[in-house]
Amino acid sequence: MKNRNFLFGDDEGTCDIKVIHEESINRAKDALLDEDTYVELSETFKLFGNPTRLKILTLLAVEDLCVCDICEALAMSQSAVSHQLKTLRAKNLVKYTKEGKQARYSLADKHVIEILKIGIEHVLE
Repeated sequence: MKNRNFLFGDDEGTCDIKVIHEESINRAKDALLDEDTYVELSETFKLFGNPTRLKILTLLAVEDLCVCDICEALAMSQSAVSHQLKTLRAKNLVKYTKEGKQARYSLADKHVIEILKIGIEHVLE
């Protein structure tokens, strides 16, 4: 690691450059949100860290589906799919409407599909 000292100095994680750009720092700090917002955002992003939930969101981006349809598409048990849907519902990523005894699931809003699309585009770059 020949360039390590160039980037970090002798102590790992320290910066050898002592120039402080106060205006830049203040502009950046002004963009920070309150801690609760970052906690909620972190919890939301954690939901996107599960391949099964991502698959469910992908299916629902194409078509509103009932639990049975999702189970069939993913070759999973109803209890496993229902558990994941409950988790997604808890964070308002999916919603459902009752149709008789069935519940049809859909994405909660356009933001969910945008997050999914951006993530996929980034991974495929």
